[in-house]
Amino acid sequence: MVVAPNRYLTHGSWAFLWPAQLLVLRIRKRQIPFKNLLRSHVSLLRSTLDMILQADRSSHPQDVAHPFYYLLRCIALVTTALTIAGSTWYIAVNLTTPSDLTAIYNCSAFFAYAFSIPLLREKPQADKIISVMIAVVGVLVVAYGDNTNKQEQDGSASTRLGGNMLIGVGSVLYGLYEVLYKKLLCPPSGTSSGRSVIFSNTVCACIGAFTLLILWIPLPLLHWTGWETFEIPTGETAKLLSISIFANAVFSGSFLILISLTSPVLSSVAALLTIFLVAITDNILFGRELTSAAIIGGLLIIAAFGLLSWATWKEMREESEKEATDLTSDIEDHDD
Repeated sequence: MVVAPNRYLTHGSWAFLWPAQLLVLRIRKRQIPFKNLLRSHVSLLRSTLDMILQADRSSHPQDVAHPFYYLLRCIALVTTALTIAGSTWYIAVNLTTPSDLTAIYNCSAFFAYAFSIPLLREKPQADKIISVMIAVVGVLVVAYGDNTNKQEQDGSASTRLGGNMLIGVGSVLYGLYEVLYKKLLCPPSGTSSGRSVIFSNTVCACIGAFTLLILWIPLPLLHWTGWETFEIPTGETAKLLSISIFANAVFSGSFLILISLTSPVLSSVAALLTIFLVAITDNILFGRELTSAAIIGGLLIIAAFGLLSWATWKEMREESEKEATDLTSDIEDHDD
């Protein structure tokens, strides 16, 4: 197995998102001295963190006084949930079938919505529930619709059950990770999109930095005990791993931005679109058959994403109208 090294390299690469972001800001604002640009950037991050603490009524006064410790504690919590969730996939891939793995792990969209209700105080809505269920059905169709591979039926039933239970835990934790990130580390609604994007990229980089600085500790122990050996990749393996790490960093950074700007549920369903895109890419690049199950399942996921996007847009519009009405009422009361 190569669970720990893979997760370490993949998540650790996120640390480079902040320097990349700073480089982009530097290119866009070349006329500003770098020292002033950096000071302004850090000030924006600090003020955004203050906004998060002020918006969270459950935050402790000590967190407001020492926001850095709050950030560190939240980063540790979110990174732990993410690392365990991701590791279950690498372990379960050797225990269960690819179909079970795909179907169960991508049910994280359902758990993201389930956790959003108590943690984000999101009201259950029929259109959102239906959207999530359609997306899950789409994943099941893709995973099992054309499952004619006899080899998937081989193997120990107990081993497969153990793998399914393990990936089920990972699916729950991944949904929890998304909701915890939204609750603890995202600016409140009404924050400008530019500020949200910058802070989200920084948080993503902090997760990567925490991984690099802390999560290397078990690697030597795992290597010395022979539980999981670590080897530096070379040749074609190193090339493919580099591409995978880069793609994951871009995807994960964009994913956290989407959660910050919208919701964990919409972001989870949006991520399911990659299942259909992978099938199309395989067909174009490698000539693999685009099965009817992949097409039907992909269309179901697209329909679910469209319905959920409409429901989210409607909800955001209603909230904006309510805020505008409340503001008008406050002004009228003040004039009286």
